[in-house]
Amino acid sequence: MFVLALIPVVLGLMVAWGGLLGWREKLSDRGAGVRTDATLRSDEAFRVGNKVAGLPTIVAGVVGIFAGVAGLVMPTTAGTIVAAVVGLVGMFALVAAGGMLGHRAALAVPEPAPAGCSGCACGSCTLQQA
Repeated sequence: MFVLALIPVVLGLMVAWGGLLGWREKLSDRGAGVRTDATLRSDEAFRVGNKVAGLPTIVAGVVGIFAGVAGLVMPTTAGTIVAAVVGLVGMFALVAAGGMLGHRAALAVPEPAPAGCSGCACGSCTLQQA
């Protein structure tokens, strides 16, 4: 049962590390992080979305780590299984909630201006795209 208790610990460490990188704005847009249409539309939206999702993701990782440690100290096999499963479910729920918060934050970031547009809101950029 030692291995079963280590699963939430290892996943928790990986999730917490990803959350910390997002919170510190150190994630690249190539791999980890909140990857939705809203966050991938610009570098700024990716940065904001992952910064907002960072803290809930860190907490999710800590929940996973604590669940694994709790599973290690359980006196019975059933206790270890319950601790691991409850911890994993809690961790994934918090990751999903953080991802939704990050997605909503990225939606609030204004659309980047089209190439060749100075951002003056004169309307000619939209006429050129039509």
